Amino acid sequence: MADDIISDEELDAVYRRMVDMFIDRANELAENNSPENVGMALLFATSRFNAHVVSQHAQTLEDYERDLPKAREFFMQQYQQMLDENLEDYKQVYSKYAHLLKKQ
Repeated sequence: MADDIISDEELDAVYRRMVDMFIDRANELAENNSPENVGMALLFATSRFNAHVVSQHAQTLEDYERDLPKAREFFMQQYQQMLDENLEDYKQVYSKYAHLLKKQ
């Protein structure tokens, strides 16, 4: 159906809203927990959910096991790219927001 097709722009907007929702929740959790613990919890949740996603694409345990190396490579590459991009973004605005950072 044509009504079920979503444009790249619409998909990107949905993706960005989901990202913002996760970050908003992480910021709420960081009010009463260390940001490092919140970050690690997000990483663990992401890995657990992505293991579920990989399992949903396999018909059998053998398929799942066969897909593991490719899945690991995909998610590791994606994380590396996303982390690098975000670290570079923060470097560009660091001095603008440095006064808002909590000193440890």
